[in-house]
Amino acid sequence: MRINNTRTDMNVKVLRLNKAGTPTAWLSWQEAVTLLSRDQILWSLGEVVYRVRGGYDRRGRRSVLDLPSIIACDGKVNHGLFTPALSNSLLFARDQQICLYCGVQHSVRDLSRDHVVPTSRGGKDCWTNCVTACRRCNNRKGDLTPERAGMELLAIPFAPNRHEYFYLANRDVLADQMDFLKARFSVNGGLSKLRS
Repeated sequence: MRINNTRTDMNVKVLRLNKAGTPTAWLSWQEAVTLLSRDQILWSLGEVVYRVRGGYDRRGRRSVLDLPSIIACDGKVNHGLFTPALSNSLLFARDQQICLYCGVQHSVRDLSRDHVVPTSRGGKDCWTNCVTACRRCNNRKGDLTPERAGMELLAIPFAPNRHEYFYLANRDVLADQMDFLKARFSVNGGLSKLRS
């Protein structure tokens, strides 16, 4: 099978949805080809991101699969609550690598996870109690709450919904994928202010 992609970056992911339109995974082009060739795609959205050319039939016609940027597949629809696991990479992405105490954007290596209410004082290691902090501000705050340390928190920490999580989990979101995800961001969440 020969690949003639319409994009120059072979690392671009295809957004997989369930039949209700809820994101379930980021797929490689190979995974998307498998679903398409097995006729498991119910509907699709977005632009074609890959054109995969296969073999020739008896009449000399070559098979071609066009992969759209968003595909929906059949399967179980889970309507339960969704809270992604907290990780530093997702936390730093949520806060756009900005220290939520000094307001300065830093490189990832200069950032740390800060517990607004320290764990030693009963604070939980969860999305709504964790913020991105530069090492300097985190050391200055120490084992205190922001109020006790005389530091102002610049934004309220929030847990990303499923659509926000899928945005945060992929650094190379295409414009049509971003439009789809952003339309479902929480109104009160910090990500709703992002521009595509």
